[in-house]
Parts: sequence; structure tokens; C-alpha cells
Amino acid sequence: MELERLIAALAPEAVVGAAVVEVRDLAYDARAVSEGAAFFCVPGSVVDGHDYAVQAVENGAVALVVERVLELPVPQLVVPDARAAMATAADAFFGEPTRKLEVAGVTGTSGKTTTAFLLWSMLEAAGRSPGLLGTVESRIGGLTRPVVRTTPEAIDLQRSFREMLEAGNRSVALEASSHASVLHRLDRVRFDVLVFTNLSQDHLDFHSDLDDYFAAKRRLFVGAAPPPAAVNVGDEWGRRLADELADQRRAPLVTFGFADEAEIRPDDLVLDASGARFSAGGIEIRSRLRGRFNVENVLGAIAAGILLDVPEDEIAAGIEALEGVPGRFEAVDEGQSFAVVVDYSHKPDALDNVLRAARELTEGRVLVVFGAGGDRDRGKRPLMGKIAKDLADVVIVTSDNPRGEEPLAIIQDILQGAGTDVEIDPDRRAAIGRAISLAEKGDVVVIAGKGHEQGQEVAGRRQPFDDREMARAQLRALRGFALDEGSS
Repeated sequence: MELERLIAALAPEAVVGAAVVEVRDLAYDARAVSEGAAFFCVPGSVVDGHDYAVQAVENGAVALVVERVLELPVPQLVVPDARAAMATAADAFFGEPTRKLEVAGVTGTSGKTTTAFLLWSMLEAAGRSPGLLGTVESRIGGLTRPVVRTTPEAIDLQRSFREMLEAGNRSVALEASSHASVLHRLDRVRFDVLVFTNLSQDHLDFHSDLDDYFAAKRRLFVGAAPPPAAVNVGDEWGRRLADELADQRRAPLVTFGFADEAEIRPDDLVLDASGARFSAGGIEIRSRLRGRFNVENVLGAIAAGILLDVPEDEIAAGIEALEGVPGRFEAVDEGQSFAVVVDYSHKPDALDNVLRAARELTEGRVLVVFGAGGDRDRGKRPLMGKIAKDLADVVIVTSDNPRGEEPLAIIQDILQGAGTDVEIDPDRRAAIGRAISLAEKGDVVVIAGKGHEQGQEVAGRRQPFDDREMARAQLRALRGFALDEGSS
């Protein structure tokens, strides 16, 4: 792209230097700049991209997008907001990919990942060659890649969309986070449908309060070209959103959830260890996802499928085809007489849902191992402690990702809600082993907080740690001990 085209797309306040430059790439990280790139000097909460402009130019940047003019010998486009400019520039540079790629987005506090997987499976059943972008993994052209954040930065996001089109994808299921909304990563994404799952306390280290958090979600549903929306009216914030969108009547709206007024709601619901069976919107549904909270996720996918004109039999087939989602109520089975499930629930509402689902699966006890992340919303810690104490029979409080905080300090915050009649072990490996050693026939052990994650962040370092593998190792050790006992 010639720099003049980038200037036309951004309409900068000023252009400093010659505009006759060929731009071969876009970058926001000076370390990742390639020869011929335009570098965006984005001010952040910790570092300022303007401070790395020299390094970017040394690495081959031929132009800068800045909020203030720098003493550097390359063209500079002066804009009021470099981060917002990234979304506009990336959309233009990569050829406006979401004009061709069908985008099914999911936003909300809980259920984004599972609903995105359901949408992917549904679009696959419908023959729409979907890609996937979310918390667990990305899928582009049939290849799976690891992810860094739930919703990538605008340049990475638009690049992925273009790669999907070139790899043969015709659609994509996308998780849309509140951070991505506020930080303009999603500004030039043209959603063909957007699902609102729910809203509860989380990320209040980033948002000032729940109303601010809701506003970040709501922002994605309004504007000059609002997307068709599937909204959970079984959630109080979803009802508020649906009411506001209905008043505007500017885009199709389908409501879903456990509410009488929902258009898509479950009739004749049967929940058991194999999943769920029900009818919704005239469609007979069989889902292998366990728990009442997953029924809501399925309802959201159905509502989105209707808005995307997916035939009913393909909606049903796609839902039934999904066996599970990594780290989401994922069973760990080594032949033991009790159940072990690993879940990503690291916020109050999600922990509540998972423990209630575990209770539905057993007449025995529910044992839970959990902690809370460091350097994140501290207000949710005592809430999670109280939920665990109220809903589980045995509570073991441990570390999650303590990051830069002292693990015992985080645990003390949790104990404000959990009380003192719980077990404490900041060593997550030992805590998992303790829960498994206490479990008896028919019990359910819930290991909550990290889900699919394969590392633990402690004192600024990330070390290998996978709850699923840890549980599996402890179960094998327990089985070996039992065999030894039996042969003695």
C-alpha cells in the first residue's frame, strides 16, 4: 500500500515529511517491525509506543503514526488516537476482510469460549468453512494456533481475517472482549451476528464499575451499522440491553435464555451426565455439554444460527457434534470412582455455575480447589470465597496465577468470604492432590480457575502447569497406591 492510501484512510490531523513511501506491513511492537512497515506509536498503561519509535525506525519502519511529532527522519501521520487509528488502518491495509468473511461474534462475562466453539461447530455443519478466534485457540484454514489474548490487537485481528480468506475460510466465530471494545480492536469488524451471553463482576481492575463494564459490551451493539443481536434476557444486564436495542429497532434482535419472555428458551429440558436434551425455537436439541449453564450457551448459539439463516437441521447437528471445549467443565478420567472436572471459572458467576452443575451430577459431595489471579480485580476474591463455601462440601483454597502478588495475600482476600473453616495450601499441585485424596466414590472434584491454561504465572515468571495433567498424574498415583494396597 502506498502511504497516500493510508493517509486517505486515516485522515490525519497533519502529515510531517514526504508521503511518497510504500508501506509493506503494519506494526505496534517495535521488536516485530519488518522492513517497510508503518509503526503505530500507541500510548499504553505501562509503556508508550512513542518511546520505541527510534527502535522501530532502526528495524525498518518507513513511516510512523503518532499522537505527537517526533524528531525522526521518516514520514509521520499525526492522529488524535493512535490505537483507534490502528483499527482503521488495518482494515484498509488488509483489504476490508470482514466485508467477505461472515463474522459470528460472542461477548459477555461467561460463556464466550463455549458459545464460540458451538458457533464454529454449527457453521462447520452448515458447510461455511469457519475459522475460530478466541481464548483457547485460533483456527485458520484448518490449522490450530495458540493465542496470546482473547481478542487480538486490531492489526493482528485483521491480519488473521485476511489469512482466513486466503486459506479458504468463509466465516469465523470470534470472542469479543470488553477490553477489545474499549481499546478499539473491534472498531472495523463487521459482525453478521453478535451474541450477548451475560454480565457479572469481572475486570473491575480495568473498568471503573459494572455500569462501565456494561457500556463496553453495549458499545459493540450500537453505532452507525449495529449488528443483528442475540441477547440473553435470562440475565438482568441482557434484559437491559435487549430493551435498549428493541427501542432503537435498527437491527434484527432474537432473545434467548431461561426467561418466559425469551424467544428461544428450553422446553422439556432433561439434564444428566451425558449432557442436555430439550427443544428450542422448534428445534430438537441434543448437547453433550453438561450443566444448566451450558444450556444457556447452546440457546445463544441457536439464536445466532437463526439470525445467520442456518437451517434448523444444521443448527441441531452442529450442537450435537461438539463433544466439549478444552478446560470448560472438562472431565479427567483415569477410571476412578469419583468425577474430576477442570474448569476455567475464575470469576464469581462462573464459579457459581460450575459448582451448581457439579451438584446436579452427584448425590455425593462436591469438593473444590480454586484460587484467584493476582494483579486483577480484587473485589471478586471474597465473593468467590463465599460462593465456594456455600456451594461445596470441601473447599481447598490455593494459588491461581499470583503474578506479582504474594499468594498468601490473595488467599487472605478469599478467606474474607470463605471464612476459616476451609483448607489452605498455596501450592496448587499439592492442593489438587489433597482434593483427589479426599474424594470418595460418587463425589465430584472441581478444579477451578485455570482451565485450558498450560502455565502458571508466579513472581513475573511463567512456569509449566496444566490442571488437567496435574489431576491425571495425581489420579494415576492414587490408583497405583490402591493397587499396592490391594496386593499387600
